Amino acid sequence: MTKPTTTNTGIPVESDDESLTAGRQGPILLHDHYLIEKLAQFNRERVPERIVHAKGSGAYGELVVTGDVSKYTKAKLFQPGARTESLARFSTVAGEQGSPDTWRDPRGFAVKFYTEDGNYDLVGNNTPIFFIKDPIKFPDFIRSQKRLPGNGLRDHNMQWDFWTLRPESAHQVTWLMGDRGIPKTYRHMNGYGSHTYQWINATGERFWVKYHFKTDQGIEFLTQAEADRIAGEDADYHRKDLWEAIERGDFPSWTVYVQVMPVAEAEGYRFNPFDLTKVWSHKDYPLIEVGKWTLNRNPRNYFVDIEQAAFEPSNVVPGIGFSPDKMLLGRVFAYADAHRYRIGTNYAQLPPNQARAAEVNSYSKEGAMRYHYNDPNVPVYAPNSFDGPHADPEKAADTGIWDFDPTIVRAGYVQHAEDGDFTQAGTLVREVLDDAQRERLVDNIVGHVLGGVREPVLSRVFQYWKNVDADLGKRVEEGVRAGLDGSQG
Repeated sequence: MTKPTTTNTGIPVESDDESLTAGRQGPILLHDHYLIEKLAQFNRERVPERIVHAKGSGAYGELVVTGDVSKYTKAKLFQPGARTESLARFSTVAGEQGSPDTWRDPRGFAVKFYTEDGNYDLVGNNTPIFFIKDPIKFPDFIRSQKRLPGNGLRDHNMQWDFWTLRPESAHQVTWLMGDRGIPKTYRHMNGYGSHTYQWINATGERFWVKYHFKTDQGIEFLTQAEADRIAGEDADYHRKDLWEAIERGDFPSWTVYVQVMPVAEAEGYRFNPFDLTKVWSHKDYPLIEVGKWTLNRNPRNYFVDIEQAAFEPSNVVPGIGFSPDKMLLGRVFAYADAHRYRIGTNYAQLPPNQARAAEVNSYSKEGAMRYHYNDPNVPVYAPNSFDGPHADPEKAADTGIWDFDPTIVRAGYVQHAEDGDFTQAGTLVREVLDDAQRERLVDNIVGHVLGGVREPVLSRVFQYWKNVDADLGKRVEEGVRAGLDGSQG
């Protein structure tokens, strides 16, 4: 038997097809409350899109710990044999909701673990580094990658103007312009926590860590020509691929590793270990296997499970903490604040964000759209004399302890022996990429620069790449000048 259509409060409605009018040609009547409900709901069925990472896809899965890292962290989700439900969201960074999946852009790689000590969020990218190292530059960086205020168009000149004026961007821009700037699918890319985090073991010993999610499907990429073609044919290419793979039972997986640095070694390490534009050498700190992470369940409703999902680096559990990474510390505030604006004060009560394996005992109350609440006998203030929740430092996450100079300053990171804006970018070009990859890198840069970069930015672009690698810079300049001469001839 067909179910009857009802209002949002369950009242059966008279018609799905005709509005209530005064006669066949008269005005629509205001007391047709079902029509009003439908139109009003329709006007409000979108929440503001994310300022960054607006276009994305996601799925549910599970982390199974196969290694033993218990000597580094007491976090329960990383203990041998632990199994933890998780939610993932992959995304592009600069594009809007309707933008093509195959634009050249970093990819967001966010994971929420539903642990018995509360939700743990690891919010990273498909690159181990980023364009900047201080959060005060983040709004400017993102605006430079978005659209011009006058004509509403994206502008390569604006992008390169920012990048060349912030040489710390060189390492990430080299990644972006290389093969990994356009992954073939979300399944064929690695993920990284990117930031330096802190792990604390059962005895209170502390370590600095970096997370690596290595794709078990293998790294595959799209050429610029392939990506451009797909953008015009199937703008949701990556979203569709992830959904269809999981639907057919081809569950994508990643092997999770960490690099671990003893706290005492950080000050003397050759690169500043908290600088988000730098990586740690795998020779110095080899990968340690943690476990297998698999995505095996598609969302039942994209809007509810993915669009309303809220990931925030402030969600850490006992055994995991923060570090002096300035970008991480800035994000600890910014992400939760963005969620309160975008999806409301009580966003943590929405289905994808609820604690699933932990009990919530919070003094938060009321606010728009709140639907979980404490028993009326639970006090609404602390401290109290009536058995309300009481903070327990023995159970709490130790989020932020390290030694630092308490002098208040506005200054960059302490420079370590091999620090430099172009050092690791140059190493990537000369020692990691092969000849074919370097050739594609040059072609990608030249094509991007020819997309509208002009003086005085153009000259800085040439010098920027010469600072990364002299031969690379020379080839970029030759390619761009040849392209300019051809377009003018």
